[in-house]
Amino acid sequence: MPKVSKCLKVSKQQGETAIALANKLELIDKSLGIQRNGDSLWVALIREPHAAELETIKTHLPQVQFGTCSFAEKTQTALNLNKALKDKLPPDLLLKVPQAFDIIGDIVVIDIPSPLKPYENLIGTAIMQTNKCIKTVLAKAGEISGVYRIREYTHLAGENRTQTVHREFGCQYHVDVAKAYFSPRLSHEHERVASQVQAGETVVDLFAGVGPFSVLIGKRQSEAKVYAVDLNPDAVELLKLNVRINRVENRAFPICADAREITQTQLKGSADRVIMNLPETAIDFVDTACNAVKPDGGIVHFYGFVRSPDSIEKLQQRFTELVAKNSRKVEAFMYAKSIRETAPFESQVVLDAKIV
Repeated sequence: MPKVSKCLKVSKQQGETAIALANKLELIDKSLGIQRNGDSLWVALIREPHAAELETIKTHLPQVQFGTCSFAEKTQTALNLNKALKDKLPPDLLLKVPQAFDIIGDIVVIDIPSPLKPYENLIGTAIMQTNKCIKTVLAKAGEISGVYRIREYTHLAGENRTQTVHREFGCQYHVDVAKAYFSPRLSHEHERVASQVQAGETVVDLFAGVGPFSVLIGKRQSEAKVYAVDLNPDAVELLKLNVRINRVENRAFPICADAREITQTQLKGSADRVIMNLPETAIDFVDTACNAVKPDGGIVHFYGFVRSPDSIEKLQQRFTELVAKNSRKVEAFMYAKSIRETAPFESQVVLDAKIV
């Protein structure tokens, strides 16, 4: 859970100086992560600086500001990792070690900040030492890009591979992180949406990936049909495998196709429920969801990003306007919530909308 703490704020250019100085003065709250946003950096403090400490800080950092901010608490895994690296990294760099990473099957995917690049293999080895079930550590080597939503990775430690088997809510998913998008951070959403599907429903999963929504729905609701659509042929091959090994072949139907095209033909007006897990650009596919929903209405699970100063309310308004442009209407938002922080002042959100 986020924790509000006293903090100091400096520019990123002064970040190393600020961290080293606050660490030397024993002011840093090491249980909390560092917050970054744009050109600014926030460092959590365990207490207010004394007068002499304050004078020292302002001498070295004339532009420093003090205030409060919400910080993510470090997990036990992060604390163990810091302990393993304590005598191997300078104190200022130790504070920059990422406090969270994705675990997909037996693979860790971590985002290594630029100052830590020379130490990335050391960090990868430390992750394996503190997580005995991990066989491979990969570092993000670029942003998610392209229509297939994939990125490049650098191998840091362990077996040099990108394939694994991820287990979630009783399902197994064959995943290749280099070929198909998959996020373990949405596991709660996979379960939440699957639990809502009723007998007899037809679900259209527009950007299905390897199938974490579709397969779980097939497992949970034997009397529903799920059409799992993705444009990425590698993702669809993995999806087909996951449908088969989880024994939901008669309920989940993989389709390699463009979402917009197939909802104008084969899946037009077919869905009681539509899943839109494409947060970067889902807003551009609201027309596609409207085409898929049955003429008498249905539910759309929409995932998007909200960046300050925008809000969930503004996203709801924009979504409503786009639905209206497609001659449909948002009868109600049944659920609207931030589900995870993706960066300082940026969150991924979900809207459950009843469309008629």
